[in-house]
Amino acid sequence: MEKVAVVAVGGNSLIKDESHRAMPYQEEAAAETMRHIAEMISGGWEVVITHGNGPQVGYLLRRSELSRHELHEIPLDYCGADTQGATGYMFKKALHNEFALRGIDKQVAAIVTQTVVDRDDPAFENPTKPVGSFMDEKTAKERAEKEGWTVVEDAGRGWRRVVPSPAPVRIVEAPVIEALLKAGIVVVGAGGGGIPVVEDERGLLHGVAAVIDKDHSSALLANTIGADLFLISTAVERVALNFGKPDERPLSRITLEEARRYRKEGHFAKGSMEPKISAAISFLERGGREAIVTSPENIPRALAGETGTHIVP
Repeated sequence: MEKVAVVAVGGNSLIKDESHRAMPYQEEAAAETMRHIAEMISGGWEVVITHGNGPQVGYLLRRSELSRHELHEIPLDYCGADTQGATGYMFKKALHNEFALRGIDKQVAAIVTQTVVDRDDPAFENPTKPVGSFMDEKTAKERAEKEGWTVVEDAGRGWRRVVPSPAPVRIVEAPVIEALLKAGIVVVGAGGGGIPVVEDERGLLHGVAAVIDKDHSSALLANTIGADLFLISTAVERVALNFGKPDERPLSRITLEEARRYRKEGHFAKGSMEPKISAAISFLERGGREAIVTSPENIPRALAGETGTHIVP
């Protein structure tokens, strides 16, 4: 394999706005993003596509909550598995169609992926990631008492359940993903950061109620399979310093040392750009060659060095 890339696609990128949440709209958005990734593949890249699933898991949890008087509720790790399958299907179909139009002889495999986390990760003692629907205080505290949830008031919008967000330790299916890549197959994997599991003393895996940052899992996967490039597809063409301010300054090419310094200075917002930059930093610190952050439509131009933020050792 001459050129291998892991491309991380945000779950929010499949939902243009609140009026376009239904599956046909998500399919349209997926097809648009896959069109740009197909262009990358036609240029000779072997690609693993990862994706976020935050909104999709939230919708699934909400459906589960609304129907709990009739049907069993869906545990959080199974929500991750369900959304991996659905998003994998969307991406597979979109790429299959794009390959057919372009005359590309490629197959696509979507892999339900588990990510091992440390059962002693401090995140389990400090849940911070909101999931599911908003509740009033009374309902939230009742669910906390009955279900053992941790609940918090969320920025004046109501109360929500929060779950741990531990760091990824190992991608269980990484050898499978690498074998498929070597066979020339495009892989969709590590959706939503992977289904969080812990490993016991006998090597047995157990699902846990947590969520993993998909950019950090994607970076770990990229290192594990020896990818040349870690590409983060997001809402902006380039990362910027002083984002949204009059003195905003887009970044075209920065070093690992500069990325660390800008992060320390607080230029990247928590919950948006900071996890992406931190994931890129981790990828490079573990021996990666280059990370790029750009928007889907600019992927081909970013690969040509014409745009995007390129982070190098």
